[in-house]
Amino acid sequence: MKITLRGAKPPIWRRVLVPSDLALDVLHEVIQIAMGWTDSHLHHFLANGRVYGIPDDKFGFEFDLKDEAEVKLMDLLRKEKDSMRYDYDFGDGWEHQILVEKVLPFDETQTLPLCIKGKRACPPEDCGGIWGYAQLLRTLADPSDPEHQDMLEWVGGQIDPEAFDLDDTNEALSALRPTGWPASRGPDHNADHEGTGRA
Repeated sequence: MKITLRGAKPPIWRRVLVPSDLALDVLHEVIQIAMGWTDSHLHHFLANGRVYGIPDDKFGFEFDLKDEAEVKLMDLLRKEKDSMRYDYDFGDGWEHQILVEKVLPFDETQTLPLCIKGKRACPPEDCGGIWGYAQLLRTLADPSDPEHQDMLEWVGGQIDPEAFDLDDTNEALSALRPTGWPASRGPDHNADHEGTGRA
């Protein structure tokens, strides 16, 4: 699958291999780790006109929210080019496209989840969405900007918007595997976003 942060220019994306029988609540964790978010805000999935998330009466949602823990990835995305949306932090409004690029036969030797490629760093949390992130980068790049020093201290130093560490990402994803889905317990097929076969 390819996870793309909508509106980011240049694009920010991750390509991951996941089992098709993955529950959406675990897919949420995969997306958080692969993208580089900190899971500090609310989220939900949108597919086929339905909303999937964590039901909580205290928020008083007006729409019909289906429990994401009761839905598997293969219930929503079954073939190549199928897609859905994942929204994170409703204040900043980070929208992600989740696209199936390729469906592969299950491979017992493949340990999942696995990130096989990605581009550009995840924006800092609470930076104001796509527009706020663009403004933050401009401010950090201009020492003469009156907000330069404050923003530099806020993010903890200069950030590299081009940075993405595949090894670090997969090390973090490995924490999900013992309680998730080792290859020996995998589904009938995996979703891959490269389009040219298994990485």
